[in-house]
Amino acid sequence: MTEANARQAEIAMTARNNVDALRARIVQRYEALSPRLKQVAAYTLEHPNDIGLETLAVIAQRCKVQPSTIVRFAKSFGYHGASDMQKLFRDELLSLAPSPSYAERIRQFNERAGDTAARSPSELMHGFVQGNIAALQHLDETTRQEDLERGVRMIAEADAVYLVGLRRSFPVAAYLAYALRHTDKRTYLVDGLAGMIVEQSSMMGRGDLLIATSFRPYAQQTADIVAEAVDRGARVIAISDSRLSPIARRAELCFEVKDAEFRKFRSLTASLCLAQTLVISYAFQLTAHDPGAAQP
Repeated sequence: MTEANARQAEIAMTARNNVDALRARIVQRYEALSPRLKQVAAYTLEHPNDIGLETLAVIAQRCKVQPSTIVRFAKSFGYHGASDMQKLFRDELLSLAPSPSYAERIRQFNERAGDTAARSPSELMHGFVQGNIAALQHLDETTRQEDLERGVRMIAEADAVYLVGLRRSFPVAAYLAYALRHTDKRTYLVDGLAGMIVEQSSMMGRGDLLIATSFRPYAQQTADIVAEAVDRGARVIAISDSRLSPIARRAELCFEVKDAEFRKFRSLTASLCLAQTLVISYAFQLTAHDPGAAQP
């Protein structure tokens, strides 16, 4: 066995026994999967609780594939069958404090709210508030401490931080730019003012950091800027709704955020909470070394 083959075998073995390694391997191999296996891959990453707890028939119905496709997906990642892969996600659930999944919370909320249109502003506000509470709880329960610490460290190590978020994602990038400019960090918002988005993003280079934000339907320009940043040697943090999004797949670190949606209107509450956490944590780190440092 060649050294390369041995390394691939080692990676596959790690993925079979570690759920985070499996997630990373799914993202790595996603583009090479068949369309049906891509459906299973996306569902596995976005609904891990279902994979661990539901029957194969239920998972297949929600993935809109045959049960045999799920078995084929599991075998393609080195498992003897789907049950072996499901056990990995079930063990992860058992190691955590029990709580309903985000998808289950939303299903429960929609059942309580019903399908009738809200009849007053107060009912609308109540719906948005309840959805955002669920999204914030999900963010709190699923965001790993080591990822937050790594994100703050990447900001601290960067020569300059570039920020991009177009359309719905713009408020997240704008807040990060506003807050980081109150610290000692050189910060640039890639906003495309006067059609200068290419010129703005072309300044990134090795030693810089790009924080990119994008949600469905993903902005192609944001994905292009991420690709350019990686090609230029810059590091990338992605804030997105899926590890399979165009910006997440090339990012060094991805924060997967499930913002609330109510009556087809999506919030940014959880995304802004994450952004604030990263910036304030960085500011606290600065003041720990220099009590007179500026704070956002």
